[in-house]
Amino acid sequence: MLSIKNNMMASNAARHLGRAYDNLSKSVERLSSGLRINSAKDDAAGLAVRELIRADVAVLQQGSRNALDGTSLLQTMEGAMGVIDDNLIRMLELAEQASTGAYSAAQRAVMNAEFGEMADEIDRVAESATFNDITLLNSSTGSISIHVGTETTIDVDKVNMTKAGLEIETGVEVDEAVWKAVMDDTDSSAFITTSADDSITMTIQFTDGVTPEDMITINLAADDTYTIAELVSMVNAESQDLGWAPDGTEKNYDMASVVENDDGTFQLKFSSRLEAALGVEIYVYSDTAGDAGDITFGGTGGTNLPDILTAGVLLDSTDDFDEAVVQGGLNILTAADALASMDIITAAINTKDEARASFGYKMKRLESTIAILDIQAENLRAAESRISDVDVATEMTELTRTQVLAQAGISMLTQANAMPQMALSLLR
Repeated sequence: MLSIKNNMMASNAARHLGRAYDNLSKSVERLSSGLRINSAKDDAAGLAVRELIRADVAVLQQGSRNALDGTSLLQTMEGAMGVIDDNLIRMLELAEQASTGAYSAAQRAVMNAEFGEMADEIDRVAESATFNDITLLNSSTGSISIHVGTETTIDVDKVNMTKAGLEIETGVEVDEAVWKAVMDDTDSSAFITTSADDSITMTIQFTDGVTPEDMITINLAADDTYTIAELVSMVNAESQDLGWAPDGTEKNYDMASVVENDDGTFQLKFSSRLEAALGVEIYVYSDTAGDAGDITFGGTGGTNLPDILTAGVLLDSTDDFDEAVVQGGLNILTAADALASMDIITAAINTKDEARASFGYKMKRLESTIAILDIQAENLRAAESRISDVDVATEMTELTRTQVLAQAGISMLTQANAMPQMALSLLR
């Protein structure tokens, strides 16, 4: 029907042109973005799957970077253990050198100084080797977890490469000789009783194996008693009168002190002035040959001395003292000590090798983890591409089709808009 009020052909052509134009716009959007899915209306289900895949890929990629960081951490620690290895080998070499009888005590003291420095350097390296303020070499407890993009982690146990951890503590602490005799008080009960016939001279001297410290001498009168407090006072009166060392260091100190036990009892303790001391020698002398019992201990736990000879008797550390001639660490000051040190250092090298190997195992695991994470991420990206990326060839075909349809629509709309003019010719 020819009409002028409603041009149905033009409306129909306009509707088809609009649809072709929408399709053309969508093809242009896809080709310009490279994505098949640009909004949820394009493919709601596909968009949801794509975003989940993208999240998984991001996690896997970060997990791979985590593994790389973990590898860097372990490489840092393993490098530090290489330095520790060099120092342990040098210590073993020095111990072997000192174990022969061809060196004097003074020469061994020089070797021992380097021996101690090597151990100190091991301790410093173990304490200072850090990665992002993380340490792995100064404690045998705890671990760090490296998260690698999966529910499981790769855990790296800490190791103790310090002197204490390797059991190679060198040098010695201040030696202390604690008398076994235990008293209920310090200033009333007799700690030592001398016989009626013999006055006693006691000498106390700490030694570092090369140069002994100053000897402290106290005199105990015959037929007399002495409390712990009195002995402490007598000894310290002498040790506070030592004067000055040639290097200007003051030597005066309190050698004697009282040990108060947890049960409220007391013991007598002698301490070294220097931290380098290796032991203590305590002699008692009688003015005559004497008989057994020239000195009697009070309290409990003490052992009466055997016959005291004028040449002196060295108090036995196992019988008369809880701690005496205590050596707190390795040294190579004697051939025997050097030989003993070699066994301990060899054991330390084995301990270090086990720890270093464990770091190597972890680095290999991290390398394989990085490889599999990269493969997983690549495959997921391929899956995401198949869902999300536009097929350029197909979309170009669609673009060409919609371009033709749009052009045809425009042409037909022009023709349809001209149809009412035909009705005007009838009205003339």
